[in-house]
Amino acid sequence: MNRIILLISISFFINASSAQTLKTPSFEDVISLRSVSNAVTSPDGKHIVFITQSVDWKENRYDRELWLSKNGETPFQITNNLKNSSSNPKWSPDSKWIAFLSNRGKKTQIHAIRVAGGESFQVTKNENNISNFEWSPNGRKISFLQSEDKSKEVKKRKEKYGGFAVEDAEYNLNQLWVIDFNPKQLHYMPLPNQIKDSLYTEKLEPKLLINDKTFSINKFKWSPDGKKIAFEHQPDPLRNTFFKSDISIYDIASKTHKKLINNKSYDGLVNWSPDGKSVLYQTSLNDSTSNYYLNGKLFRINADGSDNKQLAQNFDENLSSIQWNENGIFAISWQKTDRSLIKIDPKNGNYTALSLGLKRIWNYTFSRDGKHLAYTGVNDNNLTEVYFSEYLSKNTQQITNFSNQIDQWSVAQSEVISWKSEDGQLIEGVLHKPMDYDPNKKYPLLVIIHGGPTGISTPSPTPSYVYPMIQWLNKGALILRPNYRGSAGYGEIFRSLNVKNLGVGDSWDVLSGVKHLESEGIIDGDKVGSMGWSQGGYISAFLTTNSKKFKAISVGAGISNWMTYYVNTDIHPFTRQYLKGTPWSDKEVYEKTSPMTRINNASTPTLIQHGEFDRRVPTANAYELFQGLQDVGVETKLIIYKGFGHGINKPKERLAATWHNWQWFAKYIWDEEIELPKK
Repeated sequence: MNRIILLISISFFINASSAQTLKTPSFEDVISLRSVSNAVTSPDGKHIVFITQSVDWKENRYDRELWLSKNGETPFQITNNLKNSSSNPKWSPDSKWIAFLSNRGKKTQIHAIRVAGGESFQVTKNENNISNFEWSPNGRKISFLQSEDKSKEVKKRKEKYGGFAVEDAEYNLNQLWVIDFNPKQLHYMPLPNQIKDSLYTEKLEPKLLINDKTFSINKFKWSPDGKKIAFEHQPDPLRNTFFKSDISIYDIASKTHKKLINNKSYDGLVNWSPDGKSVLYQTSLNDSTSNYYLNGKLFRINADGSDNKQLAQNFDENLSSIQWNENGIFAISWQKTDRSLIKIDPKNGNYTALSLGLKRIWNYTFSRDGKHLAYTGVNDNNLTEVYFSEYLSKNTQQITNFSNQIDQWSVAQSEVISWKSEDGQLIEGVLHKPMDYDPNKKYPLLVIIHGGPTGISTPSPTPSYVYPMIQWLNKGALILRPNYRGSAGYGEIFRSLNVKNLGVGDSWDVLSGVKHLESEGIIDGDKVGSMGWSQGGYISAFLTTNSKKFKAISVGAGISNWMTYYVNTDIHPFTRQYLKGTPWSDKEVYEKTSPMTRINNASTPTLIQHGEFDRRVPTANAYELFQGLQDVGVETKLIIYKGFGHGINKPKERLAATWHNWQWFAKYIWDEEIELPKK
């Protein structure tokens, strides 16, 4: 017995000592976390290329570079673009080259690097940005999307008439181009100064492949035999025309194209079948009134237009990252707070969920024969890593170890909880606790609401964005991140529950979550704050004017008035589809769901954060809420982040926004006045 007591005491001492060595990371530490994404396996299944992101504080940017793991060995960096990033790596069919996009010059262009070694070189030198590209099946050509060049016309008009633009009438169509890829076979390792002259047998000039002024191309895929190209197109490249997308097939030999899919709604190209006889696509079918919250439908159709068949018909969530190989059709989908790999039988449409041993899969790719799989994923208590395995989950190998960055940090402890909302709807959310959580203590609560509304919050050891969550936890608070009605992962009916009920039903879900934690006796109901960005900012603004529960609120890029928002945003259909009308056809629903309607009821101190050039939620929303709160005598502060749109995507401004939230809630939750550090 004495020995058992001694062992327990030693164990306690070791655990306590370990806990004491853990540190609370600084805001800069969290923002500077290196991350990994987009793991792509080579067609022969031997190698993996992926993207890492790091912070360059001096240049105030996020740097993205390519890393390579050969034969499952330790990865190494293969690009270093100094003041620019690399993205979208794609293997040549023979697995000898990696092409990628980079903005090393003035425009984003295609570059390539040889897997055997050497420097990367620029493949295209076009005047406009390239948005996407694909290797031809034989690897001798690369096709790409580029907007048409109207610079000379624009310059000529400006010289005569100055600057003006006609709304929704001036744009550059996205066109499909092709360029030969013709490198010499290098039998030696060239020096950097030899690269330019040694790679080409002739000067490479791109050619316009499809010259049709009646549509703008969004996406395209070569057929496996290289004789055809399936492409998705819409009448113009304007954001709100996406639900008019159709699919056509271009014949390389005849240089003609023919429409394959023409529903009265969004039709999105996925890919060809491995044998090239069928095309896979997603569609809203003939519903163009609910593109934002209903499930997309997956179809397979023969290339000649026959045998159009829906697959996974009873699957109640959206499918993404869809791929088709000899093993079947694969996709990723949210299943509550998990993100699973789904396999679909192309013959009967049946589906099954597959396990890769991780809670959430972010991306995946197969080798050409479908026998090897590279993917990125994460569990609740670690950071995203790159994995490599044989199909399926055999001999799994973890390629990266980015989680070691937080080994000595005191991080969030996460759990998924549930409660019933005001109308009886079951709601889930993520509850974050500090590592030294005491169940006998009542904590201040900070509610952080995701955007979307079809976003989702998940467990994580390092949740952040512009909210210092880890620091709040270690200061002595709990954090609730509710997956309110409308969130992804809970099915089509759940995502539709806030149609004509935005803000109203959402606030029920937030307030009932707070009430649930109060009933559990773990929070101090007099010290509760709320915040969020985009749709989360809108819900926070709604709570500002419709609830007196909170001691402080932060509204990030939030909507304050649906009527004025509707005419100013760049996604007008979003409002019409969720509220099922316009301000002129149903004024009441716009008033019911607008925070400004009950501005006279507001009393909660409110911080407002907004990007200067936000088109998604224009800054008029911030100024309207700010002025309204001032007029009714509510403490408020408006901070505009210069040069930004809907998100804060540079580290220094993200640091500033984090400090602003830290100051605001310190004042109203903890009664502390904190100065913004000058160094």
